[in-house]
Amino acid sequence: MSISIDGDDDTAFHGAKLALFIGDRLATILRDDRVDIPWPAHWDLPGGGREGSENGPTCALRETREELGLVVSQASLCWGRLYWRKGLAFWFFAAHLPTTAEKDIKLGDEGQRWALVDPHHYLKNPKAIPQFQSRLADYLAAT
Repeated sequence: MSISIDGDDDTAFHGAKLALFIGDRLATILRDDRVDIPWPAHWDLPGGGREGSENGPTCALRETREELGLVVSQASLCWGRLYWRKGLAFWFFAAHLPTTAEKDIKLGDEGQRWALVDPHHYLKNPKAIPQFQSRLADYLAAT
């Protein structure tokens, strides 16, 4: 069941991710290859941990700006759902930007590189993070 993406849900959450489409391709980030982080050298989506009392959309959009240099407006969010994993709540959102946004992507200080990929390729990629594959599948099934 989808939850409103307006950020008014008062559930304490741990972090937020964004399935960001640039045209018809999905923005992904190859995580650093370090043993001290979860999912080293796997393909990730923009997003991360909550800071302070920010709401879900604010968290996802801040992380996207830090990781890909893209300023995405909250109005661009078209879908959101709260998921639970290991007793913690996480937001997962989707947004679409035009293909021209690709020229504005600048990798932040985390990750090895970024790539725009067909979303169905991400769903089948053995080096994609499994929980984000299933959440992306939920979004694609809902649209």
